[in-house]
Amino acid sequence: MERIDADARDRAAQFVWRTGSLVDQRRMAHHTGTGTGAEVRAAVLAHRTRDGGFAFALEPDVKGPDPQPLAAMTALELLDEAGALDAATGAGVCDWLAGRTAPDGGVPDLLDTIAAYPHPPWVQAPPQDRGGLLTTARAAGYLLRNGIEHPWLEGATAFCRARIDAIEATHPYEVFSIGAFLGAAPDRNWANGAAGRIGELVRTTGLVLLDPANPEGAAPPAGYAPGEHHLACDFAPEPDSVGAAWFSADEMRTALDFRAAEQEADGGWPIHYRRWHSGIELQARPGFTIAALRTLRAWEGKA
Repeated sequence: MERIDADARDRAAQFVWRTGSLVDQRRMAHHTGTGTGAEVRAAVLAHRTRDGGFAFALEPDVKGPDPQPLAAMTALELLDEAGALDAATGAGVCDWLAGRTAPDGGVPDLLDTIAAYPHPPWVQAPPQDRGGLLTTARAAGYLLRNGIEHPWLEGATAFCRARIDAIEATHPYEVFSIGAFLGAAPDRNWANGAAGRIGELVRTTGLVLLDPANPEGAAPPAGYAPGEHHLACDFAPEPDSVGAAWFSADEMRTALDFRAAEQEADGGWPIHYRRWHSGIELQARPGFTIAALRTLRAWEGKA
C-alpha cells in the first residue's frame, strides 16, 4: 500500500532542500537515489573532532565543539543508515568511546562538558562513574550490525545484557536503543527472549500510543512534553526491526497511516518533543522528515 504519492515525496524533499543541514541534504540525496552513501559519510565525518569524537550539532540538541557520546551514537546511526560504516571509522569511534567508558562497561550518555554550551535546560550530565543504556546499546548495536571488531565491544555488550536483564522500567528513547542492540546481539536465543520481555513492557506500561486518533487517552511518560507520544512504527521503523513482533498488523497499519497523514503543508513532518529554543524545530524537522519517509518506504506493501 502506497501511503504517500510522488507529489508528497517531492514536497518532503523540497522541504529538506529548503531547510536541512548538509547532513540532512546528503541523506535526502541518498534516499532519493541521487547521492551516495560515501557522500553521507563525508558529511557526517565533517562533525568529527580532533580526538575522534563527534560534535557541532550533529545531534540537534547537542551543541558546541566538545564531543559527546550521544553525538558519537548519532554518527554511527547515520553511517549505518547510509551503508557507510566501515571498519576503520567504526574502530575509531570505539577508541573514542573506550576513553570515556565507566567501570561498568557502559558510556555515560553525556559528559560534564555539556554544561558549557547551549543545551535543553532539563538535560544534565549524568553521573560519570556509570554507563547509560541509551547511548551504549545503540552504539554497540550499530557496530555489531556492521561487523565491527574492537575490544570495547566486549565490555559494552556485557553491560547491555546485564542492564537489559535487570530492567523494570524504561522510556521510549531507551527502548529504541535496546531494539538496535537486540537486533544485532550475537546470542540470538538470549536476544529473542529479551525482546519479548521488552515488548511486553512497552505495551503494558503505555509507552506506545496504539490509538493515535485519541491521544488524550494515553498520558506521555513522566518528563515528556504534552503530546509527546510514540507510535508502533517508531518502535519498528522497518519490517525486520525487533519491535515489529510487538504489534499486530492492524496496529502497525494504524500507526503508518497516521504517520503519513502527519505531513504538513510545507512538506515536512513535525517534531513532538519539547522545544527549548526558537530554532530547534527548524533544525530538527528535516531529520524527522527523512525518518518518516524511510519508515513509510520500508513498510510499503508490507502493512
